[in-house]
Amino acid sequence: MVKMADIVALAKRRGFIFPGSEIYGGIKGFWDYGPLGVELKNNIKREWWKSMVYERDDVVGIDAAIIMNPKVWEVSGHTEAFTDPLVECKVCHKRIRADHEQEIKKHEKSHKGKVKWTDPRTFNLLTEVYLGTTEPKQKTYLRGEVTQGVFVNFKNILDSTRMKIPFGVAQIGKAFRNEITPGNFTYRSREFEQMELEYFIQPEDKEAEKIFNYWKKQRMDWYISYGMRKEKLRFRKHESDERAHYAKFAEDIEYKAPFGWSEFEGIHHRGDWDLGRHKLKYKDDETGKEYTPWVIETSGGVDRTALFFLIDAYHKDKDRVVLRLHPKLAPYKVAVFPLLANKPKLVEKARKVFGKLRLSFHSAWDERGNIGKRYYAQDEIGTPWCVTVDFDTLKDDTVTIRDRDSTKQQRVSIGKIEKWIKDKINKHGKKI
Repeated sequence: MVKMADIVALAKRRGFIFPGSEIYGGIKGFWDYGPLGVELKNNIKREWWKSMVYERDDVVGIDAAIIMNPKVWEVSGHTEAFTDPLVECKVCHKRIRADHEQEIKKHEKSHKGKVKWTDPRTFNLLTEVYLGTTEPKQKTYLRGEVTQGVFVNFKNILDSTRMKIPFGVAQIGKAFRNEITPGNFTYRSREFEQMELEYFIQPEDKEAEKIFNYWKKQRMDWYISYGMRKEKLRFRKHESDERAHYAKFAEDIEYKAPFGWSEFEGIHHRGDWDLGRHKLKYKDDETGKEYTPWVIETSGGVDRTALFFLIDAYHKDKDRVVLRLHPKLAPYKVAVFPLLANKPKLVEKARKVFGKLRLSFHSAWDERGNIGKRYYAQDEIGTPWCVTVDFDTLKDDTVTIRDRDSTKQQRVSIGKIEKWIKDKINKHGKKI
């Protein structure tokens, strides 16, 4: 089984994820994405957007502001209901969520039972900010979810597009929560990124059930199509006492992480809670009927998705670590090497190949050490293919292409490398 310590070490060593402001001791719940991590996240977001917006006729996108009028959060119910129960140890003053039983037991065990807990108290997760240069400053919040930006723009979207129900609005963006106990690496953070779809439908139970089940299948299939193992994924239905304040019913997609089954995307039936609270309606131009639409939501965490793709792709074979990332998600698609770094003709030829490939793919260049170590280094960061320019290249303009997962090698002419890689990327994937 993969250990979180291995993932954390790899993430830092290879430039995926660093502790936020580490040179000053860091700050709990905040993380920085390095040169490879930002590429992985961008690739996930790009593929999500392509699937949810570009390949559909019934979805448009927006990018709403992180800070909104505080009235938004009052009307949406977040200032009242967006809370977690909190208990505090009277001895050491450590605070833990009251529903995190394992963490409470661990704390009691480490303190040999010498613990006294306060009664649970509610703790609002919205992060307060103050605007203005003079007192009194205006109090508002960093958004606790990206969703409300869609709802407050519902009328603007209808007025500026030709969208008709059923239709969806997609958004990717930062959100912030004043988490009591951030942990499990990037899984529970105070700053994170969401990729969400709000899909507006007629207020009919049968229609809602059909579309809810449709989006459940779409979202599960998406993760599998990009390489996540089916046996590591499951749906979990929310019980009535754990659903968010806005949800009629909800189910999570969970991944079997080293720290247990963990949610990273939710499919929610929000009903008319949001549009109703904001007093927004939809008018059918054909029938003249006016009503408050219901909303089916898919809400995924970019950071959690990136973490689980890393965990799922991580394989260790003796001294070789391989990240078997889907080529569309891999930070680099191809790496180019000269067989020997001290042979100018090889280096010159390899540079020309690299210069051509980098116009079509995010490509890596490496001439350090022996060829075996270079292969292993690219395996560890998930690069699907390595192109080596050798002495035969100087004779016949062919190169060796090595496959990351099988380690098999193939000779391909320089003029056909680009098409070869594109064909491999398009054919790669698992049948659903």
